[in-house]
Amino acid sequence: SPFKRSWYKAYESDPESVQPIGKPRKLTEMVGKPDRVPESIEGYEDVPGHIDQWTPGEHAAQRRLKSFLENRIDTYKQDRDFPASDATSVLSPYLACGSISLRRCAHEAVEWNNGKLDKGSPGAVHWISELIWREFYKYILVGFPRVSMHRAFNTSTERLGWNENDEHLSAWKEGRTGVPIVDAAMRQLVQTGWMHNRLRMIAAMFLTKNLFIDWRIGERFFMQHLIDGDLAANNGGWQWSASTGTDAAPYFRIMNPYSQSKKFDPEGEFIRAYVPELSELDAKDIHDPSQLPPMARDKLDYPAPIVDLKASRVRAIEAFKALK
Repeated sequence: SPFKRSWYKAYESDPESVQPIGKPRKLTEMVGKPDRVPESIEGYEDVPGHIDQWTPGEHAAQRRLKSFLENRIDTYKQDRDFPASDATSVLSPYLACGSISLRRCAHEAVEWNNGKLDKGSPGAVHWISELIWREFYKYILVGFPRVSMHRAFNTSTERLGWNENDEHLSAWKEGRTGVPIVDAAMRQLVQTGWMHNRLRMIAAMFLTKNLFIDWRIGERFFMQHLIDGDLAANNGGWQWSASTGTDAAPYFRIMNPYSQSKKFDPEGEFIRAYVPELSELDAKDIHDPSQLPPMARDKLDYPAPIVDLKASRVRAIEAFKALK
């Protein structure tokens, strides 16, 4: 992309710009006393377990980066889309709150890759590209501030007549849509405060294309729950999935969650972890239990799909076509 090429050019012209900065020789004394951290914030409810899973601080972030570089970056490109695998850096919460910088991550990755940006280890090259994507969305936020004000980047899509269906929205939020990979993803989000990136795309596209519910509702729900909640990254991801953003997924390319599930969770490991009511199903049936014989299906404590994927896909495509 033009942004990526410009990023490469800027880096190569001044590689020292991303060198880690040493510790200051002296810290300036703080003037006055900081406000106390409040015990609670109205509208925010902590989810038990979040803190235990995320050791805070700069040192924890550096340990995660070191572990990723030593153990997973080389296979990142081939393994990153499988949610049951420990294949990603999981540094997003630390990047979001500033415990580690994108520059530090890029510098360490390039160093690991023998000084190469776009050659060498495919895993390292791809991970650096993901960092650039993150940077890109921050630039979009600066250049087009309307996206931070509940506006679509592609303003023509603001004429879409989104569905208002509280029942469907609640089912999506609670992980009971009847589509296992979507339900597993949403339960992971609510239970842990984090969601695998591939699943974010699947869940977002299901809400905006199959349920045809306004992307801004999903964007807000994610920000309420994500421990790595970042306005630019979250907004950019949602607008990409909803086909309302810059370089967005073409509106006619709609992910089929069943196909995605079979491809990226082939044995159903991830689904079993978060949808235990399906844990006894084999790898063939777990992706779409609605196809089981009626008697077997009735024994499951699991809902039928709340929407027909084929029909809803056609409706979404027609709605976007009508904008032209």
